Amino acid sequence: MYSRNNKASKKNKSVKSAIVSSVGKLDKETLEFLNIEFKLHLLSHKSKLPFSNLYSTPNTLGIDRIALVCASVEQYPHNNVLIIDAGTCITFDFINAKNEYLGGAISPGIRMRYKAMHNQTANLPLLNTEVPKSFIGDATATSMHSGVVNGVFNEIDGCICQYKEEYQDLTVILTGGDAKMLSKQLKSSIFANSNFLLEGLNFILQYNQH
Repeated sequence: MYSRNNKASKKNKSVKSAIVSSVGKLDKETLEFLNIEFKLHLLSHKSKLPFSNLYSTPNTLGIDRIALVCASVEQYPHNNVLIIDAGTCITFDFINAKNEYLGGAISPGIRMRYKAMHNQTANLPLLNTEVPKSFIGDATATSMHSGVVNGVFNEIDGCICQYKEEYQDLTVILTGGDAKMLSKQLKSSIFANSNFLLEGLNFILQYNQH
């Protein structure tokens, strides 16, 4: 990881190449430093990708989603794979056994749902995430926990079931900041991997050096 404060990257001379993946914009100084220190690849929809991108608007496909799909290509080649990234938003990305990326879905993440209820109502509090003990909330707080957390559980399980109706041999990967909590509660069979995005970025970097 790059740090402008301690220039940690300079201490590890074994690192020759780097990839930049950012949904925002990095400042010019950071990019210039990285470009001097490493053989730099800036990930975008123009990068060479190891799959056929059938998204109707490929230039709008998030680079984090691109990285996740690349990880699935490397680790589960020629499989029907659904990658679920439970972070700020919950994204669903599907690539089929023909190595074709078809698309998926985007919905609000857990924290976004709590914040939306607080910010867009007059009296609902802003709560910390908590797995409810019962799906029946007996107070405002427990009702909110049930609505958010149980809602996400059922949304993900329901989405997986939809895909399995058409692709019975489906491999499901769960990643992202909320993956650990969700993996303990979901009914569907999944593979939880918190490093899936990073593994995908590393694979893209290697793939674009050939």
